[in-house]
Amino acid sequence: MLQRPAQAASGDAGENTVQKAVLVTGASSGIGRNLAETLAAKGYFVFAGARKQADLDALNEIPNIQSIRLDVTIQDEIDAAVKTVRASGKELYGLVNNAGVVVLGPITEIGEDELAWIFDVNVFGVYRVTKAFAPLIIESRGRIVNISSISGVLSSMFWAPYGMTKHALEAYTDSLAREMALFDVKVSAVNPGNYKSRIGTKEAVTLAKQPYAQPGSPYAEALAGHIEYLSDRSMYKEPDEVSAAIMQALFDESPKPNYLVVPNEEEAGWTIRRIIEEMAELNADQEYTYSDDELIQMVREATAAQRARGEAPQDE
Repeated sequence: MLQRPAQAASGDAGENTVQKAVLVTGASSGIGRNLAETLAAKGYFVFAGARKQADLDALNEIPNIQSIRLDVTIQDEIDAAVKTVRASGKELYGLVNNAGVVVLGPITEIGEDELAWIFDVNVFGVYRVTKAFAPLIIESRGRIVNISSISGVLSSMFWAPYGMTKHALEAYTDSLAREMALFDVKVSAVNPGNYKSRIGTKEAVTLAKQPYAQPGSPYAEALAGHIEYLSDRSMYKEPDEVSAAIMQALFDESPKPNYLVVPNEEEAGWTIRRIIEEMAELNADQEYTYSDDELIQMVREATAAQRARGEAPQDE
């Protein structure tokens, strides 16, 4: 596909260095599009994955971006994407697994086909793409960044299908990080809160048509608020902060394994408090229970380790 000439951005990717290339899946809108544009503006070369021709054409109009037709559920398209990247002659330094979908609804009534679909995209899609591109990332000793969610920590009513996939992605990322460390490849999970996107618009329409969303369903009244929430996300911030965290995961010398990126203190509180509550639940009433003082010391040691990581020299 045709794309405008690559241009390095002074002070970012560097004019006198080899231009680093990053593959971003799900780059047509939301976090993926914001990230692709951010990377390109800073002089990095972006292979931007999308499914629709109109999105592919629009992405190709942006300097430093080459779109690639990439549905993460179709192995043939993934294999073709690998060939495209190899044929470009560019060294693939980063892989950002961003493509994702939402399925919501009562977990006792959600269709098995719907559950299978969200896992196919959000979990198996990440598995397929990472497996296919791992040799290229290992060659460059690069980075892999998986876009998870605060739903990888939290669990709430009607969000079980989405939360299940993000909890699975958290476990996948942790194990992948340990395996890729053998090759000096660093892996991170970025956990965004609520930012502006189109991810739930189609799902809101689907939910409104489901039997359990209709009058007379035991779930109808409770589900109505969720449909309204999904239908309009215009009140949320643009995901610039998420892209900034992904940039850190890609290019900092010592990236964190996990990044929490939320638009306000309330969402930070939801997430951190849930982790603390779960720690307390696991610790209580078991044979090897730790005292409050011992738990506090563990937290202090963990935060000290994070401060030390933050003080490490960073890439220019």
